[in-house]
Amino acid sequence: MPASTMSDAEWQARLDLAACYRLAAHYRMTDLIYTHITARVPDEEGHFLINPYGWRWEEITASSLVKIDVNGQKVDDSAARVNPAGFTIHSAIHATSHSASWIMHTHTRAGVAVSSLEEGLLPLNQIALQFHGRVSYHDYEGIALDLDERERIVASLGDNPALILRNHGLLTTGASAAEMFNNMFYLERSCEIQVATLSMGQPVRRLSPEICAHVVAQYDMAIHEDGDLALEWDSHLRLLESLGSDYRR
Repeated sequence: MPASTMSDAEWQARLDLAACYRLAAHYRMTDLIYTHITARVPDEEGHFLINPYGWRWEEITASSLVKIDVNGQKVDDSAARVNPAGFTIHSAIHATSHSASWIMHTHTRAGVAVSSLEEGLLPLNQIALQFHGRVSYHDYEGIALDLDERERIVASLGDNPALILRNHGLLTTGASAAEMFNNMFYLERSCEIQVATLSMGQPVRRLSPEICAHVVAQYDMAIHEDGDLALEWDSHLRLLESLGSDYRR
């Protein structure tokens, strides 16, 4: 879809979403053609952007993204296929949480590994502590094809920005591409570090609840008050530009 046929706000959302796909591919958070990153279309109630089904995330461009409705059905003239079943999880959250304009879901090795642990994500280190009290869990019910599960997914997420889908994978949300991607980048990093830590087979040093609460408050100040989130997103985009700007097509 050419940029000339849409609003400036939609085109910017497309650029940011395409950037998220390319960055996720660069950081090895893909699952071939599966899982999704989605975004609300600004000023279009009930419309969202999603990847064309069958495309590798390395191939995604701004114009290739498909506009769909809350049921995962196309509302534009794109010739690309979409995967309505893959939108089940996203649609549940998009439809009920105004703050979750952006949603990212992954099936990474570390993320699925941690999702399969009874205790889930552990507060083992500084990076993981930013999710202390900010990550929810949803029990596995099978491949997300049942629309009835949407209500339970929303209830499980609550007001947190991150959801660990047990025995399945990771999900993060955000009011912006930067916030959503930041949440996933560090949730994934937390899982990688946890897998590495537990694999050493040595006693694990636990942190006190007081320290955990203190550190998560420090993170909130840095990200939301000191402007670190914008600085991080800019650094991601500079990296992406160094790799090539064809995602802007």
